[in-house]
Amino acid sequence: MSYLVLARKWRPKTFAEVVGQQHVLRALINGLDQNRLHHAFLFSGTRGVGKTTLARILAKSLNCEQGISSTPCGECQSCTEVDNGRFVDLIEVDAASRTKVDDTRELLDNVQYAPSRGRYKVYLIDEVHMLSTSSFNALLKTLEEPPPHVKFLFATTDPQKLPVTILSRCLQFNLRRLDLTQISEHLAFILQQEQIQFEPEALTQLARAADGSMRDALSLLDQAIAFGAGEVSSDTVFQMLGSISQDQLSDLLQALSQQDGKALLAQSAELAALGRDFAVVMDSLLGALQQIATLQLVPDMDLPESLSPRLTELARDFDPETIQLLYQIALNGKRDLSWAADPQSGFDMTLLRMLSFQPQTTSAPDTGDQPLKKSPSPRKPAVSSPPVATPVPPEPQPTSARQALKQALSGQDDETPAVQPQRPQSPPQADPAPVQEATPRATVSSTAPEPTPAAVKEPLSQPEPVTADTLISVDLSPANWTQIIAELKLSALTRQLAENSALIRTEHQAVHLSLSSELGHLATDKSKQRLQAALSKRLGQELKVVFADPTKHVEAGPTLAVERAEQAAEKQQRAIDAIHNDPAVEIIKNTFNARIIEQSIKPVD
Repeated sequence: MSYLVLARKWRPKTFAEVVGQQHVLRALINGLDQNRLHHAFLFSGTRGVGKTTLARILAKSLNCEQGISSTPCGECQSCTEVDNGRFVDLIEVDAASRTKVDDTRELLDNVQYAPSRGRYKVYLIDEVHMLSTSSFNALLKTLEEPPPHVKFLFATTDPQKLPVTILSRCLQFNLRRLDLTQISEHLAFILQQEQIQFEPEALTQLARAADGSMRDALSLLDQAIAFGAGEVSSDTVFQMLGSISQDQLSDLLQALSQQDGKALLAQSAELAALGRDFAVVMDSLLGALQQIATLQLVPDMDLPESLSPRLTELARDFDPETIQLLYQIALNGKRDLSWAADPQSGFDMTLLRMLSFQPQTTSAPDTGDQPLKKSPSPRKPAVSSPPVATPVPPEPQPTSARQALKQALSGQDDETPAVQPQRPQSPPQADPAPVQEATPRATVSSTAPEPTPAAVKEPLSQPEPVTADTLISVDLSPANWTQIIAELKLSALTRQLAENSALIRTEHQAVHLSLSSELGHLATDKSKQRLQAALSKRLGQELKVVFADPTKHVEAGPTLAVERAEQAAEKQQRAIDAIHNDPAVEIIKNTFNARIIEQSIKPVD
């Protein structure tokens, strides 16, 4: 007798022999035992998880001569013929090769006839998503109201391609991918029955390479037995799959923790000499980093005995942040591996990135007068600059950091101060922003602000010679305020502040503005300075912008934001009126009993 491959020899013949898929088995077993049977079943899932196998066991349960049950006898003539693929009332169709509508019609012509020997005539259509649209249409009526002696069993790897009309007429079962433990334990059981020597680590590698498919795992096991001359050892499996052993993987991670570039490149060269597939090696490296990261957060996680000591030691050697960084670098390296000159060079560059971008570790906090203590690293050390070497006036470094954090939390768009357009015209206003950015400031009050001494290069009386009759020379009033704001060259936060500010009055060289309390977050120091600079440039002289107390009611003019909102509302209303008054639209409404959805109307410029 010719050799029978393991995938066929060990194909489950009863529900009890099926590995995993308990959520599907429970529904099928209960339905058979209670005789609550649907007329159409759809089994979906990735390749090799048991779709066709479950369909055949279901067909055997329906036609067993001992009666309908979830435990067919397996000894009667019907059960034996189903197992051998010779049962006349089990019609198996490969939809991938019979996609035409004529094939489907020929198949359905025999539906009306009673089964020859069994209790039910079962149609098992594999890869049903490959049928054409015409074939699905021809199947619809029969699928919805089949004769009582007919059952349809569909199997597909891509249920999204099935029409909704087909899906709604079927009882759907989504088969899950099998995990590593389920596959490796089943492989171990088969090898024990076959009396073949094996190593558990080799079965784990086969299960990982199978990627959730039991059929793929059995095919790889057949190959491993042939490759190892009747034995399944770790070395032969690693060589066959082109993968990396746990010892080699641990050596790689250990060299990374010690930042030993020479050892890393030597191990990469050794993997290349052994003929390892670097894409598979990268997957193994990603898996190890993921296990280390999980072990750092969940120290009591269950691990295989062969991995636990090594991963536990590596979890202590690396910081959690470093593991996350290495994982991201490895993930990008795997993506770029196909673009490298050759796989080994791409893998080497990934390892070198892991060395170069590892964060430095410190043994003591940085006090400013003591340099950082770094772990051995081939890269250039970071430079620590003490604050006493700064040539600018004394400004503590922590204050600058707090100010930067304050600016980030307040929503400022950038750290660069706005360009002062009057720098050639008025020297006192040239450098206010850079000095104030490093100096803590209080919130601008509702009265005229005091000039900052550090920002004025000349006496305070020179830039602001205020007299009783000094007024703004340009006409600035609530009537033209919105037009002037619209002409200013502003952006981001400053633009929002200007558009929502209303003019109260102009007094001397101060522009008094009003801002609603709910928009008070817009009035940051930097946005006020930029608005003041833009107004000064527009009006041709130095001005001061003063915001009134938002808790006090003051009479103010309109804002640009309110005007634009009113204009948009008027424009929208005109568009709605135009649609309602359009004779063509009225004819459509009367003809089709339609209605106008005003929210869908958009004005056209």
